[in-house]
Amino acid sequence: MELFAGDPACAFCGIVSGRVPASRVYEDELVLSFMDIHPAAPGDLLVIPKVHAAGLEDIDEALMAHLFRVVHLLARALRRSGLPCEGVNVFLADGEAADQTVFHLHVHVFPRTTDDRFRLEVRWQERSRAALDHDAALIRARLNRGGDRRGTP
Repeated sequence: MELFAGDPACAFCGIVSGRVPASRVYEDELVLSFMDIHPAAPGDLLVIPKVHAAGLEDIDEALMAHLFRVVHLLARALRRSGLPCEGVNVFLADGEAADQTVFHLHVHVFPRTTDDRFRLEVRWQERSRAALDHDAALIRARLNRGGDRRGTP
């Protein structure tokens, strides 16, 4: 993984390089955070790796851990910012079926209030213990507890 490798067609890579303007909030050698131009609420932040990565499978564990440390830092700052914020949502869509629209990994960190208009429509399911145990076994069988998980069939 080449640090700061970018996709010239990617808007977020354009922000990293400075070609595309953004209201930057946080930046270090690995990640960048900036204000979302289509926010769920005032204060909606995006946190991205500086290296182009379409999704979760495209970055290593160390970068993911660092990215979420920054997410935590920014969520705390958002709560203390003075913007309307009674709670915080952290949201990551990974893949087209998950409604990812910009294919550069990004985490939304946005403030919530009891009267905001954000809604997530979910049809929660009831599953039997046997079905849950079966699903858990399938996932457990694919855990790779060491090193990079990319490309694991």
